Amino acid sequence: MTPWLLGRRRESKKREAGAVGSGPACFSRLTMGTVLDIKIKRANKVYYAGEVLSGVVVISSKDPVQHQGILLTMEGLVNLQLSAKSVGMFEAFCNSVKPIQVISSSIEIVKPGKFPSGKTEIPFEFPLHVKGNKVLYETYHGVFVNIQYTLRCDLRRSLLAKDLTKICEFIIHSTPQKGKSTPSPVDFTITPETLQNVKERASLPKFLIRGHLNSTNCVITQPLTGELVVEYSEAAIKNIELQLVRVETCGCAEGYARDATEIQNIQIADGDVCRSLSVPIYMIFPRLFTCPTLETTNFKVEFEVNIVVLLHDDHLITENFPLKLCRI
Repeated sequence: MTPWLLGRRRESKKREAGAVGSGPACFSRLTMGTVLDIKIKRANKVYYAGEVLSGVVVISSKDPVQHQGILLTMEGLVNLQLSAKSVGMFEAFCNSVKPIQVISSSIEIVKPGKFPSGKTEIPFEFPLHVKGNKVLYETYHGVFVNIQYTLRCDLRRSLLAKDLTKICEFIIHSTPQKGKSTPSPVDFTITPETLQNVKERASLPKFLIRGHLNSTNCVITQPLTGELVVEYSEAAIKNIELQLVRVETCGCAEGYARDATEIQNIQIADGDVCRSLSVPIYMIFPRLFTCPTLETTNFKVEFEVNIVVLLHDDHLITENFPLKLCRI
């Protein structure tokens, strides 16, 4: 290849990189290092209805940035979906499922212009007020029901450069109930006779398990507690677990689909538990994956806990307890 052709190719590569010349390539070089970020004032990002969500939008760049304005959008949505087993049953519902908008607001925090090089911080405030009879449901990340609140920042640029977008989630907690939660202790006894959905009861080994939950009315910020005692068991025990389950119901006039899925599983005993020994029950409710028990026209979110005992002969013993979660 001749030196003249090499020179032309090198110059062409420089133009593509935006190092020389003018136009789109040069503009791309100037804005390539621009970073857009959203910083919410509260470190835990937790807010309640009626409060003011505040923070700053941060633009960082080594060079001046030309822009067509910055738009900030706050939105709260409830997204519903059906499980695969329910799709055929409720096709009408599936076709009509749309996100439920809880809150929505947009503001242009900066008019078109130019940012200087370095870091620029633009403060913002959003009042968390809803219109009409709408409610700010608590943030909840489920499988078939998802309640999420987001801030979206769009730095708009000319047609020759791609817009910059940053999305940040903030968390809504439902308004705490006044007063104290009334405990609802539950005592339980598990034997082969108390079990349901058993086909061959006579083949089950003999066992007797007693215990109690201190309350099935649970404050979401406090642990679920109780104790369990294996009084007698013919078969050796492999392990005992606590299983937290979400029960999500969504639907409309055409029908409702109810699905139970596991949130977390905690082993509270391993191996053949000593008889007549108290085994403590202790479970913390995970943040975001649980919320106060919720019931609306289109969806419900409920919770249950299962005590699961696995025997060495592979018999699985499960006792179910519905829970009611609240925030105080």
